[in-house]
This record gives sequence, structure tokens and C-alpha cells, in this order.
Amino acid sequence: MAIKVGDKLPNTTFYVMSPEGPKAQSTDDVFKGKKVALFAVPGAFTPTCSNMHMPSFVKNIDAIKGKGVNTVAVTAVNDAFVLANWLKATGADGKVEALSDGNAQFAKAVGMEFDGSGRGLGTRSKRYSMLVEDGVVKQFNVEENPGQCTVSGGDTLLKQL
Repeated sequence: MAIKVGDKLPNTTFYVMSPEGPKAQSTDDVFKGKKVALFAVPGAFTPTCSNMHMPSFVKNIDAIKGKGVNTVAVTAVNDAFVLANWLKATGADGKVEALSDGNAQFAKAVGMEFDGSGRGLGTRSKRYSMLVEDGVVKQFNVEENPGQCTVSGGDTLLKQL
């Protein structure tokens, strides 16, 4: 069952790139005591993710943080190396934190996984955005179609703050 507004995020593990390589971070490490704008993409370097979703957050990052958001983060079912390079390629490096969910542990725990194996993608995350305060979902915007970015972009989340 999919997570909903008012639910606490389940405890899972992400991987973030550090100077020493990928480093594990728990859900609590990322969200406890913080206001986080989180968005999820089906895959780094894919057209909608790179051309629409990520840019919508990069262009709104200052305004989002100006509304009291501590962290803007993206998660995807990609490894930490791919996500780190994707941030550099999209101009998001140093602005957006990349939370690797390489085994879809988080996507499955929040009920946001989908089967993209028919297109050679395997298990992926649905496209969405959420505002999380101290680990609790306050806003949640899910796309009907993974190739669209109509309700989960940075513009929408900014209006909800």
C-alpha cells in the first residue's frame, strides 16, 4: 500500500556519495528533525527526469529553501555513482542531495515501485514529490504516468509550502 499524507516514512537505507565512496544513511539520518523536499524519478539520465523534473527543482531551489526547507533531495533506483554524475550533468551538484535507492528498498517500502522490465529498466520508482517534516509526509504529489512531470515538479511543491 502506498504511503500517504500524515504517514511516517519507514526506516530504510539510502546510499549517498562521499569522498570515500558510497556511504549508508538511514531514513532518520536524512529526515529526522528536518524539513525535506524529496522528489523521486524513475531513472537518472532519462529524458523527463533530466529535462523536466530535475530542472524544475534546480530553478526553484532558493525559493524552496527560503520557505524553511532544510534539504532538497532526489531519490532513484540507481547507484550512488550514477546519481552523483547525474547531479553534475544537470547542474544540481551542491544544490540537491542524491539518495541512491539502488535496490528499490525505499521505493518498495513507500509503495512507489513499478515494474519497468518491459522496457529493460527492471524495478523503478514512480515519479513523485513530497514534503517531509521530521519524517512525516506533509504533501505528496504522484504522477499518473512515469513519462510525465505535471504535478510532481518543483513549481508545484513550492506552491504547497
